[in-house]
Amino acid sequence: MAEKRDYYEVLGVEKTASAEEIKKAYRKKAIQYHPDKNPGDKEAEEKFKEAAEAYEVLSDPQKRQRYDQYGFAGMGGAGGFSGGGMSMEDIFSHFGDIFEGAGFDIGDIGSMFMGGSRSRGPRVRRGSDMRVKVRLTLEEIAAGCEKKIKVRKLVQCKDCHGSGSADGNTETCPTCKGSGRVIRQQRGIFGMMQVQAECNTCGGEGKIIKNKCPKCGGQGVIRDEEIITITIPAGVAGGMQLTVPGKGNAAPHGGVNGDLLVLIEEEEHKDFVRQESDLIYNLLLDMPTAVLGGQVQIPTLTGDVKITITPGTQPGKVLRMRGKGLPRIDQYGRNYGQGDLLINVGVYIPEKLNKDERKLIEQLQSSPNIAPGAADKKNFFQHLFGL
Repeated sequence: MAEKRDYYEVLGVEKTASAEEIKKAYRKKAIQYHPDKNPGDKEAEEKFKEAAEAYEVLSDPQKRQRYDQYGFAGMGGAGGFSGGGMSMEDIFSHFGDIFEGAGFDIGDIGSMFMGGSRSRGPRVRRGSDMRVKVRLTLEEIAAGCEKKIKVRKLVQCKDCHGSGSADGNTETCPTCKGSGRVIRQQRGIFGMMQVQAECNTCGGEGKIIKNKCPKCGGQGVIRDEEIITITIPAGVAGGMQLTVPGKGNAAPHGGVNGDLLVLIEEEEHKDFVRQESDLIYNLLLDMPTAVLGGQVQIPTLTGDVKITITPGTQPGKVLRMRGKGLPRIDQYGRNYGQGDLLINVGVYIPEKLNKDERKLIEQLQSSPNIAPGAADKKNFFQHLFGL
């Protein structure tokens, strides 16, 4: 399988390109590789699909942000990440507006594939997607978890089982004879073409409901609450979006449900700061422990542990506890290891002393091992500030 190309490279734009520049670049590519201009050319068809997939991501601000931050990990793969890959049907139905200025008809763009020879059956409606936010603790992110959320959404009407008909009966549309499509002439950039358009009488479904369900008004869907269980994979990060297929709004007349899009938010932790898969903990030592060494207790996501402080530990030193961070996830959403816990060491210098404490410190001032030498000064500032 050929390696997936960078979306910006596919459209031939810079990563700083504006939305309008991306749209113009896609339109140029789409017209160049459009199937009507390249009949039977499989390579052109693949490039047409590739450009459409790139535009599908880069034209959406949220998807573009995830792609810029996580690459293909935010677009597809394991762990419930939203997927890429588009059929010709998807391309024509989603991006017809791109061709409007070139003489293509928006409503008929799908049927123009291969000179209008393709025939589509009755329309199957798809419910709209829903977006929700889920806040997670670092502990939940580290282990993965399940979240139950209550959402108010369109669900299938139980009285008519989603058909919209009170008696379960429908009639064949007299205009399109059940096909959901009608034929008409359309002038495009290649001259007059015979194209298929959605039937206005039945909305492309090929059937008409005479006796509508009183509960849903013939739509087959009503608004109600539903409790949805979301499985959160370990290692996700704030800003990522997971997809729960089929848990969005139900579609009219027994169509395909939309998806539930779950935006991940991280709760601020009282002890740790996250740095990708690593965690940072700031440890403030008292002077005697920094000088003499000893054991101190450190929190981790799975419980407290004790670590040993060596004598003469300097402020600014970083200690590393391997494997005590968060799961590492590759661009396909797969776990490939564990991050570390990084401990930034600081030393507390007391600002107030009583009489006895001050006397002890004054006695130490005359000791040869207390005052830093030139080498000590150089090593300290190089280590702490890189100077």
